[in-house]
This record gives sequence, structure tokens and C-alpha cells, in this order.
Amino acid sequence: MKNNLSNIKKSKYYLDKNECVAIPTETVYGLAGNAYSNKATSKIFILKKRHKKNPLIVHYDSLKTLKNDCYVNNHFYKLYKKFCPGPITFVLKLKKDSKISKNVTNNKKTLAIRFPSHPLTKKLLKLLSYPLAAPSANISTKISPISKKDVIEEFGKKIKFILNGGRCKIGLESTIISLVGRPKILRLGGMERSRINYILKRNVQYNKIDKIIVPGQSKLHYSPGIPIRLNILKPKFGEAFILIKKRKKTSKSYYYLSKTKNLKQAAKNLYKILRKIKNKNYKSIAVEKIPNIGFGEAINDRLKRAST
Repeated sequence: MKNNLSNIKKSKYYLDKNECVAIPTETVYGLAGNAYSNKATSKIFILKKRHKKNPLIVHYDSLKTLKNDCYVNNHFYKLYKKFCPGPITFVLKLKKDSKISKNVTNNKKTLAIRFPSHPLTKKLLKLLSYPLAAPSANISTKISPISKKDVIEEFGKKIKFILNGGRCKIGLESTIISLVGRPKILRLGGMERSRINYILKRNVQYNKIDKIIVPGQSKLHYSPGIPIRLNILKPKFGEAFILIKKRKKTSKSYYYLSKTKNLKQAAKNLYKILRKIKNKNYKSIAVEKIPNIGFGEAINDRLKRAST
């Protein structure tokens, strides 16, 4: 992370030329491009091998710049004041005169937006005259990257530059909440649902829908590319076994998400462990039952999609 300012300026140089750059956020690394540019956003889809129908999340530096593109409401203000910048994405109504590329929204009248808290990306956004479309910096359906090394593993030299911000603090994508009409969670993630419920003073439901209107809703996602079996008591011979906490009985094939059944720590370690198992060439993965509360909801959602 040396020479931060020069690396931020280098990122800006490529982004201004409609190239794609990998950027760090508190959740996962993003593959970023000018959200107002058809050329830049098209490159994101090509690099990720992402279906055009799957919309992108756009990252903003401030409320002022967001208001150029979206309408905001009271629910938004309450959550923004408490959680932003942070791991929460809002689906808002798009303004008709917005400059956002149609590639980003799949021609929809809504936009998924967020305010990342990583200091390097915050500084970068302040230097730009446009927001950044930035889905996770991985090939579609595969494991999201939480370090520069992961991004290189995914793309090699296919992207112009990686702004190295170290390992991501949360290690899981943002929680997505739609604020168009009645609030509803569209993707579980790095912001616990209970915290959102507390601020909005209501039980915001996780809306499992078949139609993809935001990232992370496809049935196969977050996959290491090998079969995953869930809620397993005992693994098969030669199978990697993911456990929620350390055991007295150990094995080379045992991988622990946390030391003490800490679900926040488990969420942070999930992608790291899935990638590690993949790189050790296991043929399958067994996962013990994960408590479906707090961050456990998001972990189970990721594992279920990865096992499809």
C-alpha cells in the first residue's frame, strides 16, 4: 500500500481513459469503471464474463453527487445517516436525466448505489468527476476477491491496474436493500439485518425473488467450482471439511471459519477458505451446519448459491 496518492492518481488515469481498475472496499475488491461511460461499463461485463441482464452497483463519494442520479427518501436518510459509508447498498429510483449508462441498469428505472468506506477508494472517488460502477473483481459465479492476490488469480494481466488496499475488513459483499416502495432486503451481506430493522423500526424481510434485479441473485454464485455439501456431520474420505469453530480433533482436511463460533469472523474468512480449498485441488467440500442468525444468514446464503 506504499505511495497511496501516486497509486490513486494512476487509477484515475486509467479510469479517465475508460479502462477498468480493481479497487479495494471494506467488503470485497471491485472491478471499477466510469458509470457514465458505455465503453467502460461494457468492458466490465466482458472481463467478468457477466450476463448483460445482471445490473451493477455504483459507488459514490457523497450524497451531493448521488442526487444527480437518484431520488432519495426518508428511509434512505435514516440508514445513510447511521451506516454510511459502509457495507450497505440501496436500490433507489433513477432520475430521467441521469447520466448513468444503460449498461449499468439493464435499462431499468432503478439503480443500486453505495458509499464505500475504504480510505483509498474514498480518496479516489473524490478525485473523479463520475461515480464508479464496480461489481466484485472476479469472473462471474466464482469466489469474490478479498485481496490483490485474489484479483490477480482471477484476471492475471487483463486489467490495467489494481489499487492495493490490503485485505478487505469484512470479506463479504454489501447487504442490498430496496427502498423503492416498501423496504426489502434483496441480498444478505456485510450489514446485519437486525441493525437495519432497528433503525427503520420494522422487520425488513429478505425478499427471495427469481428475477435478477440486483447483483448476487443468480442461483449459482460465489462458487469455488467444485461440489459443496451443506449441513454435514461427517465428511467423506478425502473431502475438505469446513467447520464454524476449532475442534480438539484436527485433520489436514479441516478448515475453520473462526476460533470460537464468531459469525462475523466466520463471514470474513469464508471466501479466503473457499479459495484455499480450491487451490489445494480438493474434489468436493463438506460444510457443517452454520447457525442461521446474524452474519450466519449471509454465510448460509453464499454457501447455498455456491453449492447449486
